[in-house]
Amino acid sequence: MAIPLTQPEGQSGHADTGTASIPRRAFRKLLAAGLVGSSIEWYDFFLYGTAAALVFPKVFFPHSSALTGTLLAFSTFWAGFVARPIGGVLAGHLGDKYGRKPVVVACLAVMGAATFLIGCLPSAATVGALAPTLLVVLRFVQGLATGGQWGGIVLLLTESAGPKRRGFAGTFGQTSVPVAVILSNLIFVAASGLMPDAAFLSWGWRIPFLLSVVMFAVVLYIQAKVEDTPEFRELQREVAKPEGAVVRAPLAQVLRSKWGTILLGCGLLSATNSLFYVSISGLLSYGTGTLGLKRDDLLAVVLISSVAMLATIPWSGHLSDKVGRRPLILIGGLGVAVWGFPYFGLVGTASLPLIFVAVTVGFVFQCLTYGPIASFLGELFAPGVRYSGASLAYQLSAIIVSGGTPFLMTALIAKTGSTVPVAAYITLMGLITFASAWFLPETNTTEVRADPHAVPGAHLHR
Repeated sequence: MAIPLTQPEGQSGHADTGTASIPRRAFRKLLAAGLVGSSIEWYDFFLYGTAAALVFPKVFFPHSSALTGTLLAFSTFWAGFVARPIGGVLAGHLGDKYGRKPVVVACLAVMGAATFLIGCLPSAATVGALAPTLLVVLRFVQGLATGGQWGGIVLLLTESAGPKRRGFAGTFGQTSVPVAVILSNLIFVAASGLMPDAAFLSWGWRIPFLLSVVMFAVVLYIQAKVEDTPEFRELQREVAKPEGAVVRAPLAQVLRSKWGTILLGCGLLSATNSLFYVSISGLLSYGTGTLGLKRDDLLAVVLISSVAMLATIPWSGHLSDKVGRRPLILIGGLGVAVWGFPYFGLVGTASLPLIFVAVTVGFVFQCLTYGPIASFLGELFAPGVRYSGASLAYQLSAIIVSGGTPFLMTALIAKTGSTVPVAAYITLMGLITFASAWFLPETNTTEVRADPHAVPGAHLHR
């Protein structure tokens, strides 16, 4: 029997007022399903970044120099981010027309299949150039799936929550990021630690990818137990009313009316995306290749540091329900900007405790922005174009900032012999986030917070 995403008896609601919410027990199950499904999705996506830094140069580009092999591996890593806006556009269009849930289910299934198949790929030593070609294709498919799932997951969570808890509810999609980092690093460390390096490079690296088969159990659960959000179903019921109808061409409409908001929304993610991918991927390559640190030691540092994210993301989302979304994003963006140079100063010591401090403080600052963004981005757009608008803003940052950061970091350090240009780049990204939040309107204003029935963002779409 499906979880009924309807209101308890005696409560009424409307998509425009946002008072519709689901029964508490059903909502807790939805939060759990969103966290687990999104965690496995991000696990699949991040696992590739770890492998690109530590394994793929030797498996898929064995005849290249160490630097060239790493750059080529990070180029394939970038392919996933190139695909994410395409996935976001396709999923946003379908999700605004046909519902959040079916698109989420499809994206999770595609991601599980692509990641499993990466674990089955032959090496370059076996099939030559076909191996990296297939790797790029599957990474592109991963990107399409990831680009589509984020908007669907966070909208399932936030549109099903009460109007005063949407910031906190959205963080169950965001908290899946550190959960995925911890899972991918734990499994990678376990797989590499249980066998000799030769065996790990030969076949052991495949184990973490093959484990993604568990995604299909999550897909079946969401398909069977979760219905679409009350807000989207209200749009479907009001199809005869122009102000409440499902939009026929949501992407075209949001691009015409909200292109400035999309660009500023993209800028919101600059700080968190740049520093995050430096920490989980670029740092691994730099630390092992230049600083001479052990692979498993660096993985352990990132893993332990990620615990700070587990606490900061839900807290920041909860706090955004109390004080507004923008203040936290402004503080987080400015914090990343200030921390850019100290971060690389600490990393350059090659001291694991100091690297831990650098990564952990960076994670805290970026999570102050990342926690509220799930609700904030959605609230900036009207319900009928919300999936399209939020997904496009989020995924544009993926191709512009996220995917290129490890490649850019490796190339800049190789060219200059210094981390100063990378630190300057991180500082710039933090300032872009600060400026973007400064120019965007607050969705959870003092007046909205004071009114028990007011919905964050609703006043922007009247």
